[in-house]
Amino acid sequence: MLQVATRRRSQPPPARFMFEALIDPYRQPARHWLELLESEIAPEIVRAEEPELVIWSSIWPDRPDAVIRFDIEAVGNGTMLRWTLFLEDPIPSESDVVRMRKRLNTLINANLRFNFGQ
Repeated sequence: MLQVATRRRSQPPPARFMFEALIDPYRQPARHWLELLESEIAPEIVRAEEPELVIWSSIWPDRPDAVIRFDIEAVGNGTMLRWTLFLEDPIPSESDVVRMRKRLNTLINANLRFNFGQ
């Protein structure tokens, strides 16, 4: 697997809440943050090590080889969260990688972040 994109950003909630949100994004009915597009599917948890690691299967049916890794680090009362996208060969075009990166960034660094009030 090849790393094709990664982002690291602070998140407001404590690490244990971030872990819970990633392993069960639909846990709180009034606060769904994983709003998938018609062309996407819900990820499965490939691996989880509380509270520092969550690995998702692909959200893109046309790229079932994709794996999304979340590294969760407690920082004070908040969390430093890194997501990393891995793909098998053949790696898609640069524009497709950019599209995938932007989509993950929207889900994680916008939707999830706003879910916790920021």
